Parts: sequence; C-alpha cells; structure tokens
Amino acid sequence: MTGPAVILLGPMGAGKTSVGRELAARLDLPFEDLDALIVGAAGRSIPDLFATDGEDGFRALEASVLESALTASSGVLALGGGAVMHPDSRQRLRGGPIVLLEIDEPVAAERLGRGHGRPMLGGGEDPMPRWRELAAERGPVYRDLARWRVDAGHGTAAAVARAITDMMGQDLLSGPEEETA
Repeated sequence: MTGPAVILLGPMGAGKTSVGRELAARLDLPFEDLDALIVGAAGRSIPDLFATDGEDGFRALEASVLESALTASSGVLALGGGAVMHPDSRQRLRGGPIVLLEIDEPVAAERLGRGHGRPMLGGGEDPMPRWRELAAERGPVYRDLARWRVDAGHGTAAAVARAITDMMGQDLLSGPEEETA
C-alpha cells in the first residue's frame, strides 16, 4: 500500500499542522498540509474559496485534492477539520494510519482566540459555540476513522509528536505494507 505514513486529523485548534511538522521532522519524512495543497491547487485562500464557492464547492475541491494526496504523499499528511465529512473522503481514509489529535474545549478556546481566518467558525465575537457544534458533529467520525488517539492539548508540538511515535511504535518502523505481486 502506498500513501502517507501518518495522517493527522482532529478539530480546529488541535495542532495538526504544528504537530505534523514536528512528527515529519522526527521521522525524517516529508510533511504536507491538506489545506496548503488546496490553496496551491486553487490559487486562492481558503476564506476566499468559502466566500466564492461556498462550503459545498470547497468540500468538493478538498475531496479531490485529498484523493490525490493519498496516493502522492509518502510522509505525514495533516487534514483540515472537515475533510473527513465528505463521504468519498471517509471511504478513502478508512483503515489508514490515522492519528486523532484530541483537545478539550478550554484548550480550543485558548488556541482559536476569535477564530479569524477560519471560515467554519463564522468570524463572530465568540467562535466557541460553533466549535462545540462542529466538534459534536465531527467527533464520532474522527473516532471511527482513527487507529490511534492522542491528547494534543498539553505539552509542546514536539512532545505530542513524540507521544505519537511512542504510541505507533512498531507500525511506524515497519512502514507501509508492501503489495505482493
């Protein structure tokens, strides 16, 4: 099987990008962020994509870019919080080397601040009601897809990356399964 060695998912504010960079460096693998791949493919920012194409248009593009990333990426891939909500994406991810970065609400509130630059939080005065709603909707899907779960709310990104490598252990050392001819 080809594809990413590790796929990170979790709610907004979980640290998927910062932990992903640390994890990739620790494993000496390339790092890719699905949101950055989407921006590169579209040539526009994510807030602009949401504003002009709406959430449905964004999710369709996200699913297409994810499909490509799942075959082209060989390192650590960080997903956007809603990437798993598209049925095709969920199916493609099922059984993958997925680590769920979990955080609690106080940590999310501290990390998200006012939620600027995060279209799904609505840009209101307090992003936490929307964060709670999204976490409740997406959490069961995250837990269903995840092979491993780690508390990403305490400690540095490097400490979380270390916890992931410790937890994944032999699975990481053996690498992706080789297809037999």
